[in-house]
Amino acid sequence: MTAMSEDILIVGAGPTGLTAACTLLGLGVPCRIVDRRDGPGGSPKALVLWSGALECLSRVGAAGPIVEAALPLARATYWSRKKQVGGMRFGGLDGTAFRHPLCAPQPVTEAALYERLHALGGEVEWETEAVGLTVAGDKVTVALRTVQGRVERGTYRYVIGADGTHSRVRDAVGIPFEGHTYDRVFLLGDGRLEGPAPEDEAQYHITPEGVLVLVPLPDGGHRVFFDIAADGNTRPPSDEELQALLDERGPGGLRLRETWWSNRFQVHAKVAPAFRAGPVFIAGDAAHAHSPAGGQGLNTGVQDGYDIGWKLASVLRGAAPELLDSYEPERRPASVQAVRNADQQTRMWLLRNPMARAMRDATMQSFSRRGLLEKQMLPQLAQLDLDHSASPAVADLSGAAAVPRGVKLGRRVPDTALIPLNGTKADSLHQYLTAGRHTVLAYGDQAAGDMAVRAVAALRGRGVDDITDVLWVRPAGDSSGAGRAGGAADARCDTARVSGPGFGKEDGTPWLAYVRPDGTVGARAGIPGVLELLDRLPSQRAGSAEAA
Repeated sequence: MTAMSEDILIVGAGPTGLTAACTLLGLGVPCRIVDRRDGPGGSPKALVLWSGALECLSRVGAAGPIVEAALPLARATYWSRKKQVGGMRFGGLDGTAFRHPLCAPQPVTEAALYERLHALGGEVEWETEAVGLTVAGDKVTVALRTVQGRVERGTYRYVIGADGTHSRVRDAVGIPFEGHTYDRVFLLGDGRLEGPAPEDEAQYHITPEGVLVLVPLPDGGHRVFFDIAADGNTRPPSDEELQALLDERGPGGLRLRETWWSNRFQVHAKVAPAFRAGPVFIAGDAAHAHSPAGGQGLNTGVQDGYDIGWKLASVLRGAAPELLDSYEPERRPASVQAVRNADQQTRMWLLRNPMARAMRDATMQSFSRRGLLEKQMLPQLAQLDLDHSASPAVADLSGAAAVPRGVKLGRRVPDTALIPLNGTKADSLHQYLTAGRHTVLAYGDQAAGDMAVRAVAALRGRGVDDITDVLWVRPAGDSSGAGRAGGAADARCDTARVSGPGFGKEDGTPWLAYVRPDGTVGARAGIPGVLELLDRLPSQRAGSAEAA
């Protein structure tokens, strides 16, 4: 058999691979996705979705069903010897539509992505596994074996390995998996609890014997999660074993009923030293393995899939291939931070020394009283604090000094309330950006509007106006044309006016920014830098900037 005509092969149809596929298809780039499983709907091991991943899922059109099925979590509380020693309120995240983490078992996320994949014209080839991979120059030859035993060899421009911690793609290109495995085994069970179980909060009960984590589920059940000493047993825990641990570590009065899923597994803290080998990329669990603490694994994987998806789509639409050089420098530090945060939390759970436990509890109490958990820990868990300013894919251009400090290079563009005037109904910048397209943001008076019009014309000439938006944002004090298309510029680009604090610089000085599909500020410029800015965007025809 010969390969299909797609330039991109995705190995693995979990949340990471599905996100990459939906991103590519949504930006008009076909891809092939295979998985050795017999169909969708794996185990519900991953449970919590944070803001950063939810924003990616929203951009690919998959967040709606997840939000509808999920349970928002209001807080997390920390207990030591049955006494509360700390807590963190959720819902205080600014600049995002997803202010609360959502409890959504992994099959819910996969189902939403799978449904979206179908809507975009994609299809997973189930029971198809990668059994061989060879890189020759800028091409990849992959051997795929179906359940019937047939082997197909095909050649692709790019391959994404999203095939889990035991990734064959990662092994085939010789990327090691560095880190450690915890010497404790982790048990979890999903079922119904009788007694004083939390309804909208995650509880961490930390005892000298180990940890108990209690998390409410959307269907009214609860998840219980424990660590125990490794004993060689690999079978799922029995209800009796889970109940004994619940009695030992819980608040008391809880009975586990009607358990419908349980698991016993080892946990790792590992990050691959490289996320790329030529035209082969690894993402998700193939690139990093986490402790369940903080629910970071699936979230990081979704953002990996989105990142490599939009970058590959851009290159195949004409952007310089050097854009792909930014995948590892951006995603690996984010993964290292997520693994480090999860590892630190896990080590806090597993403290055995009485003095160390007392210091931990005192620190938790102090941080909680001062609100430091919400200020410092919450943005990290939500993965809204990522800094890509050192990435080769971001740059300040001519006149960037005109851009206010709040619009930081390599960071998420700040949200601001908008009054839509023409071509858009978005009442905030982040709402406008939910489509996940390349965006030229022109802020200021008529000079900015003129540059916005030139950008629209140039993008149309380049053939990428279907994946690129231009938004002219007028200052809050500019009332001309309020509520209607106020001029020729309005008629040719989306237009809105700031209605709130804005970007922190309301003197009307015009400036430009390129906002990437992931919401990151990829370039900043003054009005004279418009041509440089447009050259940061994907283009199907070289040298077309002159059209501006």
